[in-house]
Amino acid sequence: MNATVIGRERSHLLHLEDLYKSYGDKLVLDNIDLSVSAGTLCSVVGPSGCGKSTLFRLVLGQEQADSGRLFVDGNPVAAPGQDRGIVYQRYSLYPHLSVLENAMLARTLPAGFLERQRRRAEFREEAMHYLERTGLATHADKYPHELSGGMQQRVAIAQALIKRPKILMMDEPFGALDPETREHMQVFLLELWEAERMTIFFVTHDMEEAIYLGTRVVVLSQHYTDDRGEGATVRRGSRVVGDYVLPSAVNSTKVKRSAEFVSLAEEIRRVGFDRDVLRHVTEFNLRHPDSFQTLNPEEARAARGAA
Repeated sequence: MNATVIGRERSHLLHLEDLYKSYGDKLVLDNIDLSVSAGTLCSVVGPSGCGKSTLFRLVLGQEQADSGRLFVDGNPVAAPGQDRGIVYQRYSLYPHLSVLENAMLARTLPAGFLERQRRRAEFREEAMHYLERTGLATHADKYPHELSGGMQQRVAIAQALIKRPKILMMDEPFGALDPETREHMQVFLLELWEAERMTIFFVTHDMEEAIYLGTRVVVLSQHYTDDRGEGATVRRGSRVVGDYVLPSAVNSTKVKRSAEFVSLAEEIRRVGFDRDVLRHVTEFNLRHPDSFQTLNPEEARAARGAA
């Protein structure tokens, strides 16, 4: 392992290297290599069953890898922490609390009774700041049932941001919304990202969403080939088969119909989703400047032979 790879856990906000995860005899994630710089909006997309949610849980610290290295801001990940904020598909809101009270939860729950009373004005001011950032300040006294689905998800985002996480982690956050609201939320998230320059790790099954939102699109897939052979005895899990750098500007949703957008979506479907297009591990489309790859001895020999 060279010094460049060894130093990535210090120079990148998120670093995964040679990561493996299995459940029983099923290998789900196979030698995952991924470094993400601060300020990146990193979309993760891949076919059903490729392990996107497993990867999400590993980064979150809800599960542990079988082997490999995983760092957030240079520190090994061992459990969920305040440095990773979370927004799920279903809104993590309490129906009996107001929008403001829901947004304050990350501050009020860890505090004792006396601290909550003493710092209530401070917590309220901080929550109002993030409700303003998410366009909900005028709805602070409403309850979740009085809000649309998109507005409820904005409250969940404010709830996560008040923790001031180093990484905002989003797992299919717009999957339960109707198509029009979903597009509105995509534009909202891009505008929020541009204003705050947060680091976002965004997992989605929606190809258009991944490309439209991401300043980077990581393609996770089980559809590839290597030199391990075939058959029931070969354990092969998903890997990063594509890694694309994208423009970092907020665009109209009309860009989704542009030739460049459509062409990229077709390429990603081909290299990540098509079972009949099996690229060798030495031929993956790893175009992003932060992308890197560690190869096992058999793969490395194949790469030297190809050269």
